[in-house]
Amino acid sequence: MRRAAGGTIVSVYLDHAATTPMRAEALTAYTDALRLVGNPASIHSSGQRAKQLLEESREVIAASLGCDSIEAILTSGGTESINLALKGLYWKRNAAGDRPVVLAPGGEHHATIDTLEWLAAHDGADMRWMPLDADGALRPEVFEAALAEAGDRAALATVILANNEVGTIQPVAALSRVAAAHGVPLHVDAVAAYGHVPIDVARLRAESRSAGEAGLVALSVSAHKIGGPVGVGALYLARTAVIEPLLHGGGQQRQVRSGTQDVAGGIAFAAAARVATAELDAESRRLRALRNRLVEGVRQRVPDAVLNGPADDARLPGNAHFSFPGCEGDSLLFLLDMAGVAVSTGSACQAGIPEPSHVLRAMGRSETEARGALRITMGHTTTDADVDAFLDALPGAYRQAAKAGFADRDVPRR
Repeated sequence: MRRAAGGTIVSVYLDHAATTPMRAEALTAYTDALRLVGNPASIHSSGQRAKQLLEESREVIAASLGCDSIEAILTSGGTESINLALKGLYWKRNAAGDRPVVLAPGGEHHATIDTLEWLAAHDGADMRWMPLDADGALRPEVFEAALAEAGDRAALATVILANNEVGTIQPVAALSRVAAAHGVPLHVDAVAAYGHVPIDVARLRAESRSAGEAGLVALSVSAHKIGGPVGVGALYLARTAVIEPLLHGGGQQRQVRSGTQDVAGGIAFAAAARVATAELDAESRRLRALRNRLVEGVRQRVPDAVLNGPADDARLPGNAHFSFPGCEGDSLLFLLDMAGVAVSTGSACQAGIPEPSHVLRAMGRSETEARGALRITMGHTTTDADVDAFLDALPGAYRQAAKAGFADRDVPRR
């Protein structure tokens, strides 16, 4: 815990994977743009000025993804982008009912899991969940076997570029190559990876021989993960991809997404994307050094802690994910929060009942290991002092959490 002048507790924020503070450039652009008047679909001068600014911003966002501006569909965030890609591709590909199979690895973000479970429940999708390896990666040979088994009945496949919990970076180029060889479209959830690893969809499509509607055709990102505003995102959709829209009422963006476009949000998104892209290499090196120092510090202070996920280069630079034996991740989170340190748990708490991390379970970990998970993620505001504060607070918090044990442990009666 650190104290500023006057004794005020300074909170240490280490949950950048959930959301990261807005960058100054994005905040300034946002507040200035909110003063603009004009619907970009209007043909008068105010509307056309708004359209010009929006399209200039779309070009910046598209450049950060390595695609043409026409291929960047602006949305309300990562969740909508994922829903639009998965439902839209499935509805179009399975219109005749002869392609009901959808393939996805275990451990995906709930925006993907819940969307696919909805398609299974309401539209008869035949879900094929593929296993992860011990580091959280989908091996290309596993994907190949699953596609071969599905045959001509495969509608689409989806994979997360970098796991939002354990930070594992997937071999997307190889996976896209497999999908292209089988003539199946691939969607990539790049929300957690955006701004932390290079993304160039044109290069990925070329390397993986993606063409037409096969291979990598869609990729989802969100502005608030790179220092832009909440409520803005984008879906890269290849020119050759054909999908059914979720929203109807104007067809403002390629007849794929209807609705009056958020000019201020797009401008702020572009401001954040411009800075994040320019700083990506240097910031990745800085975060990797901070992450490695944090990992080593945890190992020294809590030797029983288990680092989840792959080694250095195969995970997001600002991600550290541990299992702490003998305690609930939620208990550890709350104790650290009381010490002024904000982190995240690897579990989803529903109705007050701690649930084990579905990502760790998909990686073959035991329920006990999955329940004691904690995610520490760093971003553009993280400093050495933040890492020190976390490491100082961790041992005491862990001792208390371990003493409390698990929420469902047997309590002896007096």
